[in-house]
Parts: sequence; C-alpha cells; structure tokens
Amino acid sequence: MTNHGHPPADDAQPAHDDAAATGATPSNEQDGDVYVGPDGVAHPRRIRSFVRRAGRSSEAQKRAFDALGPKFVLPYAAQPLDWPAAFGRDGAPRILEIGFGMGDGTAHIAKLRPNDDFLGVEVHEPGVGALLKLIGETPLSNVRIVQHDAVEVVEHMLPAGSLDGVHIFFPDPWHKKRHHKRRLLQPPFVALLASRLKSGGYLHCATDWQEYAEQMLEVLGGEASLENTVATADGYAPRPDYRPVTKFENRGLRLGHGVWDLVFRKR
Repeated sequence: MTNHGHPPADDAQPAHDDAAATGATPSNEQDGDVYVGPDGVAHPRRIRSFVRRAGRSSEAQKRAFDALGPKFVLPYAAQPLDWPAAFGRDGAPRILEIGFGMGDGTAHIAKLRPNDDFLGVEVHEPGVGALLKLIGETPLSNVRIVQHDAVEVVEHMLPAGSLDGVHIFFPDPWHKKRHHKRRLLQPPFVALLASRLKSGGYLHCATDWQEYAEQMLEVLGGEASLENTVATADGYAPRPDYRPVTKFENRGLRLGHGVWDLVFRKR
C-alpha cells in the first residue's frame, strides 16, 4: 500500500470500485508475502492503498489543479498535520476520506456538512483535479486533499485520537481469492484507523461486493476498540443520509446488485 515516500506516478489510481476495473499492479508487487527490492533483500509485502492504472486529466481538471491546488492540496509530510492552519479554523469535527475517486461524494457530503472539515486522500491525479473543480464550482471551503499513499498519511500525519470520522467508500474488492490479501480493509490497517479515532468517532465503509462486505464485517467486528452501531441480525447499517448514491451505485442497483454499509464507532 505504501509508495515508500515517493510522489505517485501520473497514472496512479486508487483501489476504488468506481474506477477502471483493470490495470497493472505497482512495480515489485508479487503474489507472495514478500517482495525482493532492488537491493536484493526480501521485505515484508505491505498492502497498497492504490494500484497503477491508465488515466489522464481533462483540460478542466488540469485548470482546476493549477488554480486551486496551491490552496486545497496539502503536501505530504511525515509529521502531524496542523489542522487549524490547513483549514483556517479550529474546533471543527475532522473527517478523513480514503480513496475519493472522482470526488462527487466528497463534495456532496462536504456541502451537506459545512461545520465539518474533510481531508481526502487520493493518488489519482484526474480524481484530484475533478474534486478541485467541484470545490471551485460549489464552492467549498471545508475540504483539503493530500495526494499520497493513505497508509503513510494515517501513520505519519494523523496522530492518535485526532479524527472524528473515517469514510472508505467502494474500495477495490480484489475479486480473485488469491488477491484478497491486497484489500485495504485488513486487521492491521483497521487497528491503525481505530487508533486515530477519538472516543465516539466513527468508521463508515461501503461496498457493492457481498463477499467483501462479509470480510469487512468480520474485520471490523474483530477490532476490540470498535463496536457496531446497529443491532440488526446481519450487522449492516442502512445507508446514512449523508452518503449519496453514486452513478456507479445506481447502475448496479438497477441491475439488482446489493450495496452494504458498515458503520462502527470507537468505544
């Protein structure tokens, strides 16, 4: 999942179900539990929050990036984020979104919740440009973006107990069984996210892949510091009003596909 501190390539795209369905995995990534680096040394393989895919920014996205990037795109730094300086205010609830795709959902939620500050993490440059375009058109003042690998952002920029919420919507389900270990929602990363939540903070995930929903439910339920916010027999939550139904999701619903929301809270 990590890009080892290097800026993402121009064709980097998040492991996100709304994105293209095919693409090459990053260099050095193999199906085993280790990879061999250029130094010839075997290293434990870490899950990546993105995969390499083709994709180019439109002219409108490039213009938005040039005009609004300096204000709304924050540089990655291996040190705690200064939220008041980044957002120009203090005391607002802080929400992290990992892999926002083309940003439609992020912009929708940020408009509905102007009193919350949203930090979106995305490596795919067209997606960053698309969200910046929406920020300018709406306009929005409560969204900032970090164009970097999510694991390193969470590890180094977000201190323990600093978040009020985390959104992960439609991450890549990695359909093939041998690729399941590449899924974002694994116990170590869920534990890391939980450590960054304040007491009472929430983690909201959504997927349209039932088997992944079942794994998410197992992994989230296995994290001792989290508790499910619903008491239904299946453990899944109704879609919260703030999460919009995306075009991709609508298409799936018309075809009879299911969508599963999971909302857990920090004890």
